[in-house]
Amino acid sequence: MRVVVIGGGPGGYVCAIKAAQLGADVTIIEKKHIGGTCLNVGCIPTKVLLHTTEIYNIIKEESKDLGINVDRVDVDWPVLQRRKEGIVNQLVGGVENLLKSNNIKKVSGEGKFINNKEIEIKLSNGKKEFIEFDKAVIATGSEPTVIPLEGVQLDGVMTSNEALSLKEIPKSMCIIGGGVIGSEFASIYNSLGTNVTIVERLPEILPTMDKDVVNVLKNQLIQSGVDINTQTEVNSIQKCNDKLVVNTKFQGNDKSFEVEKVLLAVGRKPAIKNLGLENIGLKVNKGSILVDKRTMKTNVDNIYAIGDCNGGVLLAHVASAEGIVAAENIMGKSSEIKFKTTPYAVYTKPEIASVGFTEKEAKNNGYKVKIGKFPLYANGKSLIMGGENGIVKFVVDAKTDEILGIHMAGPRATDLIVEGALALRLEATVEEIITTIHAHPTVGEALHEAAHSVHNLAIHLPR
Repeated sequence: MRVVVIGGGPGGYVCAIKAAQLGADVTIIEKKHIGGTCLNVGCIPTKVLLHTTEIYNIIKEESKDLGINVDRVDVDWPVLQRRKEGIVNQLVGGVENLLKSNNIKKVSGEGKFINNKEIEIKLSNGKKEFIEFDKAVIATGSEPTVIPLEGVQLDGVMTSNEALSLKEIPKSMCIIGGGVIGSEFASIYNSLGTNVTIVERLPEILPTMDKDVVNVLKNQLIQSGVDINTQTEVNSIQKCNDKLVVNTKFQGNDKSFEVEKVLLAVGRKPAIKNLGLENIGLKVNKGSILVDKRTMKTNVDNIYAIGDCNGGVLLAHVASAEGIVAAENIMGKSSEIKFKTTPYAVYTKPEIASVGFTEKEAKNNGYKVKIGKFPLYANGKSLIMGGENGIVKFVVDAKTDEILGIHMAGPRATDLIVEGALALRLEATVEEIITTIHAHPTVGEALHEAAHSVHNLAIHLPR
């Protein structure tokens, strides 16, 4: 079985490895860098910056309370940038070695379908190569959305790609968009001393996440000095001397923000141009490739599409899961993806994470729900880590006690949400969480307590 994967991101390379493990002869085509957006200009580099800024803030804000005397602390931005690049390069090299160890042929270039059996590759050296295949997987990812707005081409207006590698820390920044990308960069640059303004047209930042956990983050950002403007439309961006002026409208009133940098963080869109999709009759809807969401197969029998390019859940771990499902189906196994167990993680201060239905979603889907909440000020490990403002929340089916959703804000929330994902995958009840012994002292104990709280029986909360 000859399998070609177009795109070497977390969906593409995982799919390629799984197909090779199952016996396929695999070629992977990548026009830039193995690892895709996530590894090179997304998940990994942003977390390097967030980790440093978290430590920086602890030393700067909490050192005296921790019993540590520090005379002076600052961030050496060039050193941090080199560390970021070093980690990225190490991980890219690791993936390259994984491809080699699985005998996967890597071709550097851009792939384009000639028909449903042959791909033309425009190589990085300008030459062309043609490759025949039995099955193909499109894993071309996504790219930042640039809104049609006056002034978006001005110097100083950037996407998340450029925001990772600025030459120096700006004194001020306006972030257009209060989703995951906007919130994470607000945390990064606010921690570095930048005066950050968020402009979001919807009523809330992070509108798809549970309101209770979002409020924890929102309050912390405001307390840290971030200026959050919701229900605010951006009209234009203008240059004024050496500054950028972001002109907005809120409830009919004009308001302007003068800043050094503007970050466009209004989302991402599938990257599917110049793939020759019209040559194979592949169906596209609203800019994304149509697939069977269970198997990842397109309307063309031997072509699959995974990750951001199919317009589903734009997360690296979902792309990887889809890659495994596609590879297994290609190689004759019957495999489906379970989207309800997808965890969402936002690497802010505090971290917030979610899996399953929010309270609002559960009610909108016809469930009668019970809610269990546990505040992290009553959790010893969270208190030690300065996360006393956090919360763990359970959304539970009132009839069956089955867990419908788990939502967290606080220290290590993005790591602990995996327990929630497993609970949903196993269709666990509250009782099954309660009867699972949780280690002490850990932040994870708060999950145990929140489960107790569903029945108003939390041990470490007064009645």
